[in-house]
Amino acid sequence: MTDTIASVDIEKTLSGQSPHRIMRYALENFDRIAISFSGAEDVALVDMASRIRPDVSVFCLDTGRLHPETYQFIETVRKHYGIDIDILSPNAEAVRQLVREKGLFSFYEDTHKECCGIRKIEPLRKKLLEVDAWITGQRKDQSPGTRAEIPVIQDDKAFAREGESLTKFNPLANWSSEEVWNYIRAYEVPYNPLHDRGFISIGCEPCTKPVGPGQHEREGRWWWEEATKKECGLHASNIEQPS
Repeated sequence: MTDTIASVDIEKTLSGQSPHRIMRYALENFDRIAISFSGAEDVALVDMASRIRPDVSVFCLDTGRLHPETYQFIETVRKHYGIDIDILSPNAEAVRQLVREKGLFSFYEDTHKECCGIRKIEPLRKKLLEVDAWITGQRKDQSPGTRAEIPVIQDDKAFAREGESLTKFNPLANWSSEEVWNYIRAYEVPYNPLHDRGFISIGCEPCTKPVGPGQHEREGRWWWEEATKKECGLHASNIEQPS
């Protein structure tokens, strides 16, 4: 059996499993694995992992532009679960040059790609060189334009070390927002207080706003840009066009 066939079989098997079982598979099959925690509802992943492998690595991308509530929440999670959270910061000189040349809010004029590239993508790229797999909180219902087809397990070619493979797990892919929140409430998981103020998808403070009744959660992110482009680059494969 080839690796390709094996990976297809694993995806087929895991796609029908619960997030907890997907998480267990990931943690039991990869020693060097880390959870990407954004400071939002993906805290459910941290809770699930804590019940399986409490020493799992967790990291956050500190862009320097997060809401104060998000910074406080990250600290709450660290203390609540008694875990170390690796806070990843962008290259200071790269940020300094961007701000010097274009100001603090260039993304409103020339899209968020450059700013996200410096503040998020490069720190993430360095972190993922240290692991063989990572876990994200992506869900299909988060963004019909870019995430509707995400599988629960992927071969992440965008961030893999040269000549090697990097496995990406999306345990919550098939869950709805309601199911995630049912879990958070049932297990009394701490959550970011911004959620109580209308913020559903939470990112950087200048690029995130509350959504109104009937609006999709991603409408609160980069609201000045086209809906089909609302990815910062962490999940670039979601918007790749077929050749």
